[in-house]
Amino acid sequence: MLNRVILIGRLTKDPELRYTPNGIATTQFTLAVDRPFTSQGGERETDFLPIVTWRQLAETCANYLKKGRLTAVEGRVQVRNYENSEGKRIYVTEIVADNVRFLEGNRESQRDPNEPDHRPRHDGDPFRDDGKPIDIDDDDLPF
Repeated sequence: MLNRVILIGRLTKDPELRYTPNGIATTQFTLAVDRPFTSQGGERETDFLPIVTWRQLAETCANYLKKGRLTAVEGRVQVRNYENSEGKRIYVTEIVADNVRFLEGNRESQRDPNEPDHRPRHDGDPFRDDGKPIDIDDDDLPF
């Protein structure tokens, strides 16, 4: 049997970090994932999926993820249920993540648009040095 999910989407709000009574960290956030097709009206539809993380991954998500950030989530679908205060059975479907990838650099999403951009500009040509030797220190080599 297999229960694996891989999603790429944007956070709808900052993750909420909480701790269980036993001190285990958990976060919850919602990932907005576009469907790969458009509706009959030509509009793209979006699913809003609840994501849950635990332990160290939860703390990492709380520290680095923010609303709007493009994120990949790998995990499993979990359906749980409970009885509410009115005695009605409530079912919750969520994604329990065991791997979260930050797909956008934090500096870029946090950069003030009014600040001057001092990043180096590249023309996109990997051969722009026309085969000239590159000065690399022996300490920089991995072997």
